[in-house]
Amino acid sequence: MSAEYIEKNVDEIEKDSNYEFPLNMAMASAWILGNFKGINLKVIDTRNVSSLADYYVLASASNSTQARSMADQVMQQMKRKDLNVVSKEGLNDTADWILIDLGDFIVHIFQESSRDVYDIDGLWDAPQVEIPNEYYHGEEESGASDEDKGYF
Repeated sequence: MSAEYIEKNVDEIEKDSNYEFPLNMAMASAWILGNFKGINLKVIDTRNVSSLADYYVLASASNSTQARSMADQVMQQMKRKDLNVVSKEGLNDTADWILIDLGDFIVHIFQESSRDVYDIDGLWDAPQVEIPNEYYHGEEESGASDEDKGYF
């Protein structure tokens, strides 16, 4: 997935009139996670139940390498949008949970096998923001031949 493609989509979500700040950036993070093949994406609206953050973005990864790639891309894109990482945890090779605190929203990336153990999903009785299906799979080069994609 090219950097230009990621930046273009993050920029479009940031400007989407359906999402005000900070929800727009939480949704952009969810898009990144989904396009890096994250599963079980959730954006939880915690504005009325938590003073820690307005939104929690949750995703699962199949392994630590995938989780780290997802986290790196979220941090890179949010930095590009002038959002500072307040805190980050679990970025070592053996972590089964990565947390990225961006102030108004917090991104949680779990290894699939440990997500139920921590049960962040069930911590609050708070509404979920609907995530569009297209957030799960990119269409960057759909219809392009293998040669166009640079495979051969």
